[in-house]
Amino acid sequence: MKTTHNNSQGRGEQIPANKATPINPAPSRIKLGIDVHADFYVVVRQLDGQNPQPPQKFTPTAFLNWVSLQLTHATTVYSCYEAGAFGYGLHRQLTALGVRNVVVAPQRLDERHTGVKTDKSDARALTLKLDQYVNGNQYALAVVRVPTPEEEQRRALARQRDQFARERRRLEAMGRSLLLQHGHRIQGAWWRGKSWERLANGSVPAWLLEMLQRVQSLVVAVHEQRQALTAQLAAAAPAQRVRGLGGLTQQVLEREMCDWGRFRNRREVASYTGLCPREDSSGGHRQQGSITKHGNPRLRVLLIELAWRLARFQPQYRGLRRWGRVLGDPRGSAAQRKKAIVAVARQLAVDLWRMATGRVRAEQLGLMCQG
Repeated sequence: MKTTHNNSQGRGEQIPANKATPINPAPSRIKLGIDVHADFYVVVRQLDGQNPQPPQKFTPTAFLNWVSLQLTHATTVYSCYEAGAFGYGLHRQLTALGVRNVVVAPQRLDERHTGVKTDKSDARALTLKLDQYVNGNQYALAVVRVPTPEEEQRRALARQRDQFARERRRLEAMGRSLLLQHGHRIQGAWWRGKSWERLANGSVPAWLLEMLQRVQSLVVAVHEQRQALTAQLAAAAPAQRVRGLGGLTQQVLEREMCDWGRFRNRREVASYTGLCPREDSSGGHRQQGSITKHGNPRLRVLLIELAWRLARFQPQYRGLRRWGRVLGDPRGSAAQRKKAIVAVARQLAVDLWRMATGRVRAEQLGLMCQG
């Protein structure tokens, strides 16, 4: 089998995949920046501290064969690529070969704002950042924690439920659009209950009902699948849990967090939720704004919903002491309540982490348990 390499003049060169081409002098480190696509990878290689070499393009299979050769050239091979839709399969393949790979958070790689962004330029920028990271600059890359295959499988179940919810909303909108286009305006869940009975009993022409039935059957099927997943997740929740924390919410929280022990301190927990305020400070000037939304958006929604529930079912919760009066004041503004509930949700995330890691008990936080 042969793979295509680009030499320093940019010409394509056929190199046997089963034969290692020596690099003189032999480097101690090889660094690879990878721009990943479904059908191909664009890779930039750097030998020790030299300038990055010209980009090379590989199919996924040819790339892994080529990486195996790099391991014969150097003591250590490092690589990195951005997290995205392709998951962590490539990371596991590289680490199985012996490569020290890191998956990094997507970022703007055109730092000079040149207006030129290509696969080649992205791969080169990743290589340069990887070089800084390997040499001790831990801030050069925002490394993403790679979940275990088991954690991914558990999390995928909860995320599929969300996908079904989005698909149901899309199909519901398709039905409402069809009705509105022909002079029938309807709101809500038109596909079930009394709303569907009225439509089926002659409130719309037969030809329109026939078209609508096709959409309705899809909505019902997606809804039933979502309900089955909801029941499966709720059944997996432990009986002993904080009052107000439903089985479904508890399971989605656990599966999205993967491992509560991954966080070293409360700041890391709060940052992962994206519920921390933005800050623009310089010199003696300090300005904070809305939340960063930097982190897991699913967790953010769940925590805010749970914070509202605790405000109702567990007003004695310690995290509500400062904000309980604001949340319970009917004359307060919506903006004040929104700010308060975000603060409660942020504190709640930290307290759940402390409980999960054995740092504190629920009763110490003023929380009652059920089950």
